[in-house]
Amino acid sequence: MMKKKILIIEDNEQNMYMLTYLLESNNYQVIKAFTGVEGIRVASESFPDAILLDIQLPEMDGYTVARNLRSIRELDSAPIIAVTSYAMVGDREKVMDSGADGYIEKPIDPDTFIQQMETILVEKRNSQHD
Repeated sequence: MMKKKILIIEDNEQNMYMLTYLLESNNYQVIKAFTGVEGIRVASESFPDAILLDIQLPEMDGYTVARNLRSIRELDSAPIIAVTSYAMVGDREKVMDSGADGYIEKPIDPDTFIQQMETILVEKRNSQHD
């Protein structure tokens, strides 16, 4: 069984470490990018099965990154999940409008994170078959 490849675009080392640890312990293969620009490049070269995207990134914010990723046809089917501590009214809509398929709030809960992520992945997969 091929491991699913997850690209994490996250500039915070601790968050990257935690997400990597959770994903690898659940049998995912992790690809890392620490900036939005790097994330877009890596995504277009490695075609991950899903993308975890921090919204507060240096240089290019996650909204812009999501829109850029959505313009790459080969990544159409890759779910983009925003992982963000911005939880103000309207933020969720802004994230979804920029092309994300789901939203997980920071600080992430290690006990439920994988389940939250997989729920979004399943919803995306199901919506593609409608």
